[in-house]
Amino acid sequence: MRQNLTALIAGAVFGIGLTVSEMINPAKVIGFLDLFGNWDPSLAFTMGGGLIVTAIGYRLVWRRSTPIFSEQYQLPQNTQIDKNLALGAILFGTGWGLAGLCPGPAIAAISIGGIKAMTFVVAMIAGIVIFEFVLGNRRPKTIAA
Repeated sequence: MRQNLTALIAGAVFGIGLTVSEMINPAKVIGFLDLFGNWDPSLAFTMGGGLIVTAIGYRLVWRRSTPIFSEQYQLPQNTQIDKNLALGAILFGTGWGLAGLCPGPAIAAISIGGIKAMTFVVAMIAGIVIFEFVLGNRRPKTIAA
């Protein structure tokens, strides 16, 4: 129960952060990605703030022998950059650039409505289902730290 409550709170804080930083606004994101046009650098500060918080969080977390709400840390087993990772990054970046949305902000954007966010999330779920059907059994496993 504590683990689910913690996940709910973390997700809500993440969604609020996405909304406050306007990362759920495709025009804002596309403005950030438009390096040679009317570039909007404001999201760089959001990303920088996230990196600082993450760096501090990791330093605190790794001081513990086990997580607070789990029996063990879950880490990716595959740490190599391979073709699947590269292809996934290319698809993610292409989708982000074309739609101005990535998965977290798209889900948060559903709360304010709009067919674009809903269409994106439906397409994303379809992609996940197709991936699981075609390649799901070849996905890297996680190992305990």
